[in-house]
Amino acid sequence: MLSVIIPTLNAEKNLPQTLSALIPGVVSGLIKEVVVSDGGSVDQTCEIAESTGCRCVSGPPGRGAQLAKGARAARGDWLLFLHADTVLSPGWDEEVSNYMSQGYAAAHAGVFRFALDDFRPQARRLETMVALRCWVLALPYGDQGLLMHRSLYDRTGGYAELPLMEDVDLIRRIGRKRLIYFRSTAQTSATRYISDGYVRRPLRNLFCLSLFFLRVPPRLIARLYG
Repeated sequence: MLSVIIPTLNAEKNLPQTLSALIPGVVSGLIKEVVVSDGGSVDQTCEIAESTGCRCVSGPPGRGAQLAKGARAARGDWLLFLHADTVLSPGWDEEVSNYMSQGYAAAHAGVFRFALDDFRPQARRLETMVALRCWVLALPYGDQGLLMHRSLYDRTGGYAELPLMEDVDLIRRIGRKRLIYFRSTAQTSATRYISDGYVRRPLRNLFCLSLFFLRVPPRLIARLYG
């Protein structure tokens, strides 16, 4: 029923945790396959993926292109897109299974609540800011996961092969009225926020988002993003 698609690039450190959280979905029969769309890793990412039963497809780096390639390779009627450093909370599979059984589900897209694996107050403040962004702007990012039926994915055009903002681009095409927010969380690694700073990184993200809305080419934004 469900194909999970994970874009990777040198993700050997975080990928095992991400895959471990999917085990309940595999055991219950909810997950049909896990497709790891790799962008040319030079570490053990593909070896880890294949040793745990995932199907690994390879191509040029770039998350938009990798997500699109993974979706083309997937065989399930439902698609769940996850980042390689995102861990779904216990019970996610039951909630998703229940959601998928609803008559309206195929016409909507579901995302998880954003969380960070950092205990400090800065992380809680950022989680609150993300929740506010989702409520006001209806703009969940890719680190919150994205679940949608294949028919809706195809109808909205799927992921564009952009070097950056591929998640915002697709979410805008899906639209506020077709977004569903799950109670389960998608806990993402806080490493980048700790490294770049809990103020500097969100401000940089906001700056890049503003440039995207001003129709600055994503390839130029990607150079600024680093």
